[in-house]
Amino acid sequence: MDDEDLLRLDQQICFSLHAAARAFNAVYRTLLKDLGLTYPQYLVMLVLWEHDELAVKKIGERLRLDSGTLSPLLKRLEAAGHVERRRSAEDERSVTVRLTEAGRALREKAVAVPRALADSTELSLDDVRDLRTRLDQLTAALDAHSGQGAKKTAS
Repeated sequence: MDDEDLLRLDQQICFSLHAAARAFNAVYRTLLKDLGLTYPQYLVMLVLWEHDELAVKKIGERLRLDSGTLSPLLKRLEAAGHVERRRSAEDERSVTVRLTEAGRALREKAVAVPRALADSTELSLDDVRDLRTRLDQLTAALDAHSGQGAKKTAS
């Protein structure tokens, strides 16, 4: 690739990922409307459906979100009756989040979302798995290059 092509927008992997993320968000917006969730709220719920209760710090680490971004999401989820937040008795600085019964019940409706999204991609299941694996590898390589991988390992 010559120097001229290096700076073409259509040659940038970051832009391809950005465009794909925006397209995903548009599909998710439609799919999540009936659940009353935004995409970031859906991600929080996915983590909690796996673990039922987690410290806010752990949720943030898992979703790669800082507390300034995560706190408003959790407040809205709590106001909607999906989660409860509690301060730890052992450490006042630590807040845990747990699913309510309504939050657990929402999981049953949400099961249809990944299938509908998979259908929207028009990719085979094997292609989706391969793409996810490659994106995970890309993320790990970029984290290692930026120093993020070392931070995760140290914590």
